[in-house]
Amino acid sequence: MIFSKAGFGGAVADFEAAVVAQDAKRSGKAFVRLQETFGQAKEADLLDGGPRLAAVLEHVPPGPRAVVAVLVGACVERGADAERCAPGVRAGLRVALEGAAAFAGAWAATGGGPFPVPDAGEPGEEIVGRTGFDAAVGWWTLRQWEMAAVALLNHRAVRAGAGGDREELLRLLATVEQASGEQFRSLGHALRVLDDEPLVALHRTSGTGYALRFFGIGDNFQLHTLLADALIGGGHVAGHAPSPHEVAVCRETPGQVDTVGSFDLTAPDGGRLWNEGAPADIPVVDGVRLLVLDEPSYRRSWPAGRFFPGMRGDVILERALEPEETERWFAHVSPAKELTG
Repeated sequence: MIFSKAGFGGAVADFEAAVVAQDAKRSGKAFVRLQETFGQAKEADLLDGGPRLAAVLEHVPPGPRAVVAVLVGACVERGADAERCAPGVRAGLRVALEGAAAFAGAWAATGGGPFPVPDAGEPGEEIVGRTGFDAAVGWWTLRQWEMAAVALLNHRAVRAGAGGDREELLRLLATVEQASGEQFRSLGHALRVLDDEPLVALHRTSGTGYALRFFGIGDNFQLHTLLADALIGGGHVAGHAPSPHEVAVCRETPGQVDTVGSFDLTAPDGGRLWNEGAPADIPVVDGVRLLVLDEPSYRRSWPAGRFFPGMRGDVILERALEPEETERWFAHVSPAKELTG
């Protein structure tokens, strides 16, 4: 077969045409070329190819669909329009999660046992016989869908466009994780990232309170450092302030740098909020997330940076609360609980 154009751009055009025409032989050849030519693709072909591949995802057979989705995500990481690519990837992710959840149910109903570890090929006959093909492919390809989805969820506009779908995707993900014992931490954190989110932080030692707003924060390690910069670095409370470099890598500068903790992050009920968690874990009180900052109970260090290196994040201090406001918020707060264990 003579292809119309060389390189990744030609492979995209041929794959797109073959999928629309439901020409399995031609699409199979173009599928191989997509993978072979991506590494040498020109920028223009990546910018054009990502949205075109995303638009035909639903028509691609279940097995190779996830690989094409990964290529779409890789195009987005190289500059393709994330918003144009998002609907196709989000729909495919949902189908994969539904399949994986069905796989979990069928696996349990047919004897259970440890979940099979997906390999590079397609699920074997024994597994398909127990769960059905679509369910098996859902489980088999879920890691690839995680990669593709996270690449797009790095973008704030994509997160905003997901709307109510995020709750359903998280529900399905929780079902799969509970049944399989596997954690899809990157996908779970990405689906829970908050943007333009108001936060009230109460500093217990000084009895002061602050209204803040944050976006694009992947985990509480990142939140911790940026809060310390806003409040300690800003001269509002006493404590250890992170260096400018530590703060920069938590916003948008590439890399990591060692830092130490400035607070214990505490929920209003006195329970500990761990750095390994996410800002979405902070309880909502009267419509606003309410966080208590306690003195650090022990010295803890970690590499400051971003859970999602491609996601820009920040914490903005809007104002210090008036004493009366602070007192009203502190009325919702219990003493910090002793750690047991």
